[in-house]
Amino acid sequence: MLELRKFEQKDEALLVSYLNDETQTHFLSARIPQPYTNESAHWWVTVGSNIGVVYAIVKDGVFVGSISAIPGEFEKQRNAEIGYWVAKPYWGKGIASEALQKFTQLIFENTDIVRLYASVFEGNLASAKTLQKCGYKLEAVLEKAIYKNGSIFNELHYSRVRDTV
Repeated sequence: MLELRKFEQKDEALLVSYLNDETQTHFLSARIPQPYTNESAHWWVTVGSNIGVVYAIVKDGVFVGSISAIPGEFEKQRNAEIGYWVAKPYWGKGIASEALQKFTQLIFENTDIVRLYASVFEGNLASAKTLQKCGYKLEAVLEKAIYKNGSIFNELHYSRVRDTV
């Protein structure tokens, strides 16, 4: 069973374990500090995960990832950027798709957000497929828009709009 819940102190050790794997973080935002320390995990659980709408993804009682929506400001206040990741040991099991479907529904039913969008590194085929499977549409390819760890990537920009406003 998949559950979305607030982060808890007990998640800190797994955060450190998951986010110190280079294959895990290759396509994740550079906002995630490297190396990922106990202090980083503690800050995330107590402070960072309270910015926007942020949930831990829990599968069968085990913390396996994170999903969030950060609302825009001013004229973009009805938009939110989503981000998510699932720990490498749980890749390929449909967890990201299930979490994204549940999270998208939660946002559209419980907030005034009308548009969710995600930025994906070109080459991150798993994330692109997850978004497409969950009804997100490719809006644009931004050429050479992402620079991380000495490499430049195109950015794939996906969005989903609430059916009723």
